[in-house]
Amino acid sequence: MSISRTWMTSAAAIAIGLSAYSVPAWADNTLDVAIIGEADTLDPMLSTKDVVSIVTQHFVETLYTFDANWNVAPLLAVDLPEISDDGRTYRIALRQGITFHDGSSMDSADVVASLQRWTEMASRGKAVADRIEAIEAVDANTVEIRMTEPYSPLLSLLAFSNSAAAIYPEEVLGEALSAIVGTGPYKIIEHVPDQYLQLGRFEAYQARDEEPNGPAGGRLQLADEIRFIPVPDPNTRVEGLLSGQYDFADGLPAESYARIDESEAAEPVLLRPFGWPIFAINHKDGLLTDLNVRKALQAALPHDDMMFAAFGDDNFFIVDAPMYPEGWTWRNDAGTELYNQNDQARAAELLDAAGYEGTPLRILTSRQYEFHFKMAEVAKMALEAAGFAVQMDVVDWATLGQRRNDPALWDIYITHSPFLPEPALTSLYSATSRLGWAEPDKEATLAAFTTATDQAEREALFADLQKAVFEDVGFIKIGGFNALQGQRTGMTGVNPSPWPYFWNARPQ
Repeated sequence: MSISRTWMTSAAAIAIGLSAYSVPAWADNTLDVAIIGEADTLDPMLSTKDVVSIVTQHFVETLYTFDANWNVAPLLAVDLPEISDDGRTYRIALRQGITFHDGSSMDSADVVASLQRWTEMASRGKAVADRIEAIEAVDANTVEIRMTEPYSPLLSLLAFSNSAAAIYPEEVLGEALSAIVGTGPYKIIEHVPDQYLQLGRFEAYQARDEEPNGPAGGRLQLADEIRFIPVPDPNTRVEGLLSGQYDFADGLPAESYARIDESEAAEPVLLRPFGWPIFAINHKDGLLTDLNVRKALQAALPHDDMMFAAFGDDNFFIVDAPMYPEGWTWRNDAGTELYNQNDQARAAELLDAAGYEGTPLRILTSRQYEFHFKMAEVAKMALEAAGFAVQMDVVDWATLGQRRNDPALWDIYITHSPFLPEPALTSLYSATSRLGWAEPDKEATLAAFTTATDQAEREALFADLQKAVFEDVGFIKIGGFNALQGQRTGMTGVNPSPWPYFWNARPQ
């Protein structure tokens, strides 16, 4: 089973793309970056969407970040924290002389207030909030975080730009920020929603002294300005890249690889391996709160057909059950016998056992990530063959981000995630996530996993957690895939990343 897509390039199509995103004149040394859609918030605490992380990391920073090898590295902190012998107290020295975009100086009061807001408002902050005993200022340049018990993922959570523990001036904080003010190498000059976000160099930025090392180390501000342009149609992103309109384009369809590779104007950027598509399941409300219905969903899905429809070329995907790919320390086979059953008859039996009476299964998806939509189309056919009534709710990505916050509006939403160095960064495992997956045995396993400090013990516990994903159908991994981006020929300084950054980039 596969779905073909025919599309044509024409001068008219390119002209439409150009006119839709026409903007004023810019500085000569400006990078134009095509992203998959509008970042629906510029406060990275409030979103787990990649498009928000890509944009906001340029003007909002965290205490820590990751280096090129996914090791935690200091950013606004001087160094890695001092950790007490019992693993419960983290003392963090702050860099001095750091200035916010509004001209104020960063101190411990800003950091404490920002981290407290993170525990109240960010999905990843909420996940750890009940393990935090206190966040306090020791002095103007030192912060202390005291935990109720050891919590091994804490530094990874503080380093992540997604649902970020972002540092703001204390004065702008509230349920909504009164202003978007960060410490990053670029600051916001102008934002016209759905047209562009213009960033300019922050002249008072204090870069770290180390050599650039992935997102860590020196952030060099080589471009005078960066313009993020939301371009929802993937083919328009491709054509804009090939025509020279964009210096970089994110989220490109796999079938465009050959055209980009053969072009003199652009070159492909392939992230291998990148991540995994996900059917996120609503455990809070609706049809899938019934385990037998979840098992019927799991049994019916044809993963091979879905991945082929999504990517077309097996150089771009793998039908693979474990939550991590080959070569990762977290890889294991627990529960994987339940993966890729493609058994509609078994699914029908499970629906009968659940007393299913034809309530529509609502799949929330978007065409801004075209591979999400293609997977949904194939899934719909298989699910209907098993006896499900299926309702496809196809919306733009910003609307999907809003609707998934209301459990009354969906049963499945389709998303994807890069493979992350720390499993606890994947919020789907947490009962506080949008999914609301709170099965008691899973909760006990997750608690043990996050408090263990021995790596071998953590790997064994993660195998138990993965088994629970399959047996309780917490969410569904469809497969693994590589991601395609593209950049102007000769462009330097943009390292392949799920969240590309441009402070070290030169267009050619």
